[in-house]
Amino acid sequence: MATFADAHADDARTGTASRAAVLGALGVVFGDIGTSPLYALREAAVAADHGVLSAATVLGVLSLILWSLIVVISIKYCLFILRADNRGEGGIIALLALLGVRRIQPGSWRMYLAVLGLVGTALLYADGTITPAISVLSAIEGLAVDSDQFKPYVIPITMVILVTLFALQRMGTGRIGRVFGPFMLIWFSILGLLGLGGIMAAPGVVAAINPIHALAFLFNTDLSVTLAVLAAVFLTVTGGEALYADLGHFGPAPIRNAWFFVVLPALMLNYFGQGALLLTNPGTVESPFYHLAPDWAHYPLVVLATFATVIASQAVITGAFSLTQQAIQLGFLPRMRVIHTSTHERGHVYVPFVNWALALLTFTAVLGFGSSSRLAGAYGLAVSLDMVITTILATFVAIHWGHRPILVYLLNGTLLLVDLVFFAANTTKLLEGGWFPLLIALSAAFMMLTWRKGQQLVQRARTHLRMSTKDFQHLLEQQPPIRIPGTAVVMSASPTGIPGTLLHHLKHNRVLHETVFLVSVVVTDEPTVGEEARAHLVPICEGVQRLVLRLGFTEKPDVPKALRDAAARLDLPGLDPDTVTYYVGRQTIVASRKLPGMAFWREVIFAMLNRNAELTADYFCIPAAQVVEIGSSIEI
Repeated sequence: MATFADAHADDARTGTASRAAVLGALGVVFGDIGTSPLYALREAAVAADHGVLSAATVLGVLSLILWSLIVVISIKYCLFILRADNRGEGGIIALLALLGVRRIQPGSWRMYLAVLGLVGTALLYADGTITPAISVLSAIEGLAVDSDQFKPYVIPITMVILVTLFALQRMGTGRIGRVFGPFMLIWFSILGLLGLGGIMAAPGVVAAINPIHALAFLFNTDLSVTLAVLAAVFLTVTGGEALYADLGHFGPAPIRNAWFFVVLPALMLNYFGQGALLLTNPGTVESPFYHLAPDWAHYPLVVLATFATVIASQAVITGAFSLTQQAIQLGFLPRMRVIHTSTHERGHVYVPFVNWALALLTFTAVLGFGSSSRLAGAYGLAVSLDMVITTILATFVAIHWGHRPILVYLLNGTLLLVDLVFFAANTTKLLEGGWFPLLIALSAAFMMLTWRKGQQLVQRARTHLRMSTKDFQHLLEQQPPIRIPGTAVVMSASPTGIPGTLLHHLKHNRVLHETVFLVSVVVTDEPTVGEEARAHLVPICEGVQRLVLRLGFTEKPDVPKALRDAAARLDLPGLDPDTVTYYVGRQTIVASRKLPGMAFWREVIFAMLNRNAELTADYFCIPAAQVVEIGSSIEI
């Protein structure tokens, strides 16, 4: 019988787990938004009055920041967008899965939603490029607050830190991640304390809580200045997409608790503290964050800020790895080498190609722009467009779930209007650097769309090469092959029909193993699949069976492990993954001007991507010593 003590112990364990989740969310989810005080208010103040600040301007900018955080992060993301989860997973990939993007027919109106979602996914790679650059650079620039002699060293020190950060990615983030949460708790505490000290020097700054100051600033300021300020204010909410994308790691409750009880109060205290400093000493506009601290604390604060920005960068980079894995599983990107850095934690992956591509682009951003102020102009455009896309997709998901359309359109329409205002403001930064992340995003989106379309063309071509199950049965009856001892596993891209790999083998070798399993790996629109639904066995004919393995889009495609589990659950003693022979097809794509499909040059690009994709056997973790590859050419 359970006792009161047992119940109390369970509550204590639940409370401990909840506190641990909140602490983890602080370290992973809020690193980006938590380092915005380093540069956001500075950029908004400079844009507002070119360094000559009035009290009305400061209060107006602070009010805009406060209500932007409340509307965009608190209301839109924490209260509503976090509800749009796919079995606990969040992010644009989850929204695409909820909309059934894999089942969408080409030419339908939903196809445009899928394209929009892929563009939004690509924008996250741009975010992964700019965030490390602007975050680390803004922290190191604190060295030059007290003395210009450190200015020549800002870029080299930033580069050393970033090179080290990207070089360490291959080691995994499990051990480092354990200290992220406690450190970020310290960071947010320092933000709050610094801000509180500034507010005490000019208590009148709290008047900015009144939204009238924000409205007065907007209506009494020239349009060009208003747009520039809004673009800078948007830098305070750029961590919203990370908040949603990391939903699967912590769940909505820890994220909301961390935001409302730690992050939001700390951010607002710091922003208001910086605003109070600008009211009493407008000359500190070049670095109000560092000037909040006493002179003796500047360099220790630079060290703390550097660690905080590294954590923010780490979270974005790790998010890019997870995003890539999910996109590969859902068929939006070519197969790449994905290294799982943890044996017991889902989502801890390292993708070498993505890591060094992001590193190259980040280094280019640091060297090309040279300062966090210039990077700030490049930062907001991609993220603001991403937020627009998220709101649109979430609207259709809400309608799909059966919510009343009038309420959905009213709420999401209002939030979309806010997103569009910020996006319009950031378009003014297009020529000041906004083109850089946009170019990255468009390149990634083009590759994803080309790969997706090319895969559809390949599937169409494969249908002519496959044989129906009935015709295969008839073939074996009419021309029975020699049966050799052992078990063969033939990898099949489709869970229907007979794959060309097996037909080529029969045609040229005229033999068939005594036991043959046609294995198809089907990636579902769900993040994970329950044990009871993972494997499905379909008899075809004597000694030949079809085994369909179902995996979630966040799961590692380990075929030998899946076969071992299936053999135990379905009682298949002859299916030993360590002794079977795996037959894997390897297709060479040939671009053709004759067949309908993509433009010829896009088909050439798709063929190149296919040629450089990771080998099927490697991707499915199949031992090389047990693989027999059978090649063929497919014309598209």
